[in-house]
Amino acid sequence: MEEILNQFEVFLKNKKLRENTLECYKRDIKSFLTYLRYNGLDYKNVKKTNIIGYLLNLQKEGRAISSISRSLASIRAFYKMLYKNRLVEFDPTFELETPKVEKKIPSILSIEEIEKLLSIPKEDDFKGARDKAMLEVLYATGIKVSELVNLNLEDVNLKLGYLYCKSYKERIIPLGKVAIEALQVYIFNFRNKLIGDKNEKALFVNLHGERMTRQGFWKIIKHYAKLAGINKEITPNIIRHSFAAHLIENGADLKSLKELLGHSDISTTQVYAEISKNRIGEIYKKSHPRA
Repeated sequence: MEEILNQFEVFLKNKKLRENTLECYKRDIKSFLTYLRYNGLDYKNVKKTNIIGYLLNLQKEGRAISSISRSLASIRAFYKMLYKNRLVEFDPTFELETPKVEKKIPSILSIEEIEKLLSIPKEDDFKGARDKAMLEVLYATGIKVSELVNLNLEDVNLKLGYLYCKSYKERIIPLGKVAIEALQVYIFNFRNKLIGDKNEKALFVNLHGERMTRQGFWKIIKHYAKLAGINKEITPNIIRHSFAAHLIENGADLKSLKELLGHSDISTTQVYAEISKNRIGEIYKKSHPRA
């Protein structure tokens, strides 16, 4: 199993997938191969019905439709690799339909809740200034947490007011005035004094002067949400969703938002229009005297 998984990993790396996606695909195929072996099947002789049986098994285990859909995408990629390398005579995933994923409207914070959250960090020490800058940049740009922690000092242009996000989809994103001011305080008053190694490229670092991790930033958000008295589950993704929803509410068009978020398909961005419709309905019911 390990040999074929290693081949699959090389195939995926050539596709330049994100690290998280690559790990998920590898995990999906390892699970699929384990299922085949348990049922006395060989991946080289798998039929369409065997794959359907596996997907039904995932459904019985209570897996979400989105998880099952991704598993099928992983299996498609796996057999594409096998067929390309002539390790199988046909692709059993051909014309196999993908389960329809129900698009859930993501949770967001209100503008008032965002303002309360962003007002908590104080810029009188390294930690407060860094946390303030990270939260302000996250809300100002809507980038993902992985993109946030992977930013380098050179990726931020404070004079022109933008950051360069060189993720799986490269893009230049404008920074608002408040985010620029927070970055200036953090960089010039604290970061540059803390960094012992002048070759350190990371924009956001921990107390040891090393790059901040995703897990570290999750803890930071939960800490300030608790201090702000926000009784909702708050994650970096919810702040990204809030950024998008607030832009739509204030008149941004979907095409521009798609580019800012780095979506490859505008259908992914359209969910934020649904959020806006729902909030308009809520506001109407609360505000109209005869609602």
